[in-house]
Formats: sequence, structure tokens, C-alpha cells
Amino acid sequence: MQLVERHIIKSTHPLFSEIDDLSFKSKNIYNAAIYILRKNYFYGWGYLNYNALQKLMQGQPQYALPAKVSQQILMVIDKNWQSFWAAISAYYLEREKFLGRPKMPKYKDKKAGRNLLIYTGKAISQVKLRQGIISLSMTNITVKTKVPTAAIRQVRIVPQCDCYIIEVVYEQQESTPSPVQSNAIAAIDLGVNN
Repeated sequence: MQLVERHIIKSTHPLFSEIDDLSFKSKNIYNAAIYILRKNYFYGWGYLNYNALQKLMQGQPQYALPAKVSQQILMVIDKNWQSFWAAISAYYLEREKFLGRPKMPKYKDKKAGRNLLIYTGKAISQVKLRQGIISLSMTNITVKTKVPTAAIRQVRIVPQCDCYIIEVVYEQQESTPSPVQSNAIAAIDLGVNN
């Protein structure tokens, strides 16, 4: 099962300004990709999947984050658009299940908008990770962790209204429950009138 270790970065934290800058750059990539997909939709040129969108975005000036992080942003956008297309299909089949026509993904605010950052295991320093420190690629962001190094799957930086949350996503084996003893059974009679 996947679990999450959370670290809250408030505005007084020394890492806040760097994380805020990265989240702003992530928003720029998000908006540029949404612009391309919306234009394709309005002009009837068809849907660009993740691979085509990633090739188009590589030459854009907004593509300023490490490649693995930028690719994760584009994967999230691709999932959002696939959900939009699935919702549109369901809407035209059974309109009574919806309050209105599903809307396509929108732009984030130009100045105040921030976006999610996802660092996969390949975008995390493995040398520091063995020491119990998460160091994100091409940044000065380091966070101590108690998670075993082999279990870490990704690190997400999630913007909130007044802070950022660094989520360390890791795998842990589920513990098997102890077998039930057949001679230890309890029951409660709630009666007819509850």
C-alpha cells in the first residue's frame, strides 16, 4: 500500500521562496500546455496525447523545470483532459446524471496561480537519500525523512492557500491480520425497536 509522509512549509520557512518560485514555473508550464490543448480543441485539430504534447513543449521557454518534473506536469494535464473527454461522453449518453455540461480544464491565475510539482525517484538524489535526506534535483531543497530509501516512489510539492506541503509517497507492505479464533465470538442483540 502507498503511504505519505508530510512536511509543512510555511511562509516563514527558509525553503518557502524557492518552492514558491518552482510552483510558479510549474503553473507556467501548465498554462502553456493548456493553451495548446484548448486551441487544438477549438480549431478541431484533435487531441494531442502526452507524447505529442511533450515534444511540442520541449522548445517552449516555459519548460524551465527539470525534464522529469516537467514531464510529470504534462502527464497530470493528459489525465485531466482524458477525464474531461470521458465526462463529455458520459454526459451525452445520460444527461440527467449531470447538473450541467462538463467544462474543460481551465488556466491557473496568471499571478496568484501555483501548481503541483512531482519529483519521481529518478529526480531525487540517491546519495543523500541513503543518509535519510531528500534532496530534489536542480534545487537547494532538502528535507529529512524517516522513510526507508528503497520504499520512496515520489515526492510531491502541493500548494495550499498559505503554505506548501511536501509529501513523500512510499510503499509499505500490508501487515497480515491475525487469524480469527472461532471460540472467541461476541454478539449484541439490538432488539426490535432501535
